[in-house]
Amino acid sequence: MGFGLPRLGFSALGFKLKVSGFWISRPGLKALGSGLSAPGAMWFRGPIMHEKQINQTLTFKTESPSSCGIVLKDKNDVLQEFNVILEDYQEQYSKVFIFCDENSSQFCLPYLIEHVPMLIGAELIEIESGEHNKTISICNHVWKTLSESNADRNALVVNLGGGVVCDMGGMIASLYKRGLRFFHIPTTLLSQVDASVGGKLAVDLDGHKNQIGLFRNPDLVLIVPEFLKTLSERHWMSGMAEVYKHALICDAAYWSFLENVDVKNEAGLLSLLNQSISIKNNIVLQDWEEKGLRKTLNFGHTIGHAIESQALIKGRDLLHGEAIAIGMVVEIILSEMTNGLKADVSCVIRKKIQNVFSLTQIDEREFSELIEWMRNDKKNDTSEINFTLLKDIGQAEFNKVCSVDQIEQAIKMYNSFLS
Repeated sequence: MGFGLPRLGFSALGFKLKVSGFWISRPGLKALGSGLSAPGAMWFRGPIMHEKQINQTLTFKTESPSSCGIVLKDKNDVLQEFNVILEDYQEQYSKVFIFCDENSSQFCLPYLIEHVPMLIGAELIEIESGEHNKTISICNHVWKTLSESNADRNALVVNLGGGVVCDMGGMIASLYKRGLRFFHIPTTLLSQVDASVGGKLAVDLDGHKNQIGLFRNPDLVLIVPEFLKTLSERHWMSGMAEVYKHALICDAAYWSFLENVDVKNEAGLLSLLNQSISIKNNIVLQDWEEKGLRKTLNFGHTIGHAIESQALIKGRDLLHGEAIAIGMVVEIILSEMTNGLKADVSCVIRKKIQNVFSLTQIDEREFSELIEWMRNDKKNDTSEINFTLLKDIGQAEFNKVCSVDQIEQAIKMYNSFLS
């Protein structure tokens, strides 16, 4: 395939220095690779995806050229077919770069290469994990790396990692030389059900979430549930926040499913992935550029992003899903206060989220700072603060404006529920 090139990396600005040489020689790879069994998996096929016919078990066809279809695959064959695709189309790609962080490099890359040998020798660009590295300065260093590695417009970027890796890697590939082809292989629950679906690519700006970016779908998204075995319980629950959001905004039956099914066994997990990805994909199909319906996916995010941005600036350890879980509870309270959500339904939802997630109180001394984060939220059309609020379980409404006084009251009520 002609991918026999050295590993790359930097010690500055979040990059980890790597010794040149083929990654395959790294100690411990075989042991890790043999520890994971072949998973079920999903394909998402983008508008420029290869024409090779795949033996599909479940397909969601798309009409928009800017959206991805979804294919749920049987066990054991998806990575082998991915390898065949790379082999069949190797002449289209001048070079292959794998973009990852230290976690996906250690826990997922060995397994991927073991089952997709066509990736052996691809150049590896590794950054330090974390939202604090999701910046334009890191992108700039990666672009320089691509340039110094003589990456041309026929290069392929494979993004292996969580939401930060998918968001950044897609943006890096989309803007370099006006667009390289790129694949997503998300490795966390959050990135599998959310970040890799829908074509949003962005980095943060001075703590403001996802302020610099664009819409562009990858050529392929490969979902490998086996990678979820590498997650800590905390990171698993961070992803579950987005799962519960999907149920709350448009599928009451899915909410009941989450109440009654063990989603960590194989059948439950595959059903969860299928349903969550389908919900998001179907919304994106109807509103690619987030002019209307797609805004419902922001439920929990107006408050949640403000809390996450404040934590980032203050150096607090807070995952995206943890912030969104807090945001959902506050916005459920706002839904009851301002949008007609019945009190008994609000109570059921709130107590469920409180029982499932480890919520923390919001520092009311920082209220004015949180409001400023909300005012600068990219979803606002005016100086007013926009929310997506619930009318019922499975029914959300977007462009709902709440006053500063209402937001303050909801935050105080949220804190009182936790005390």
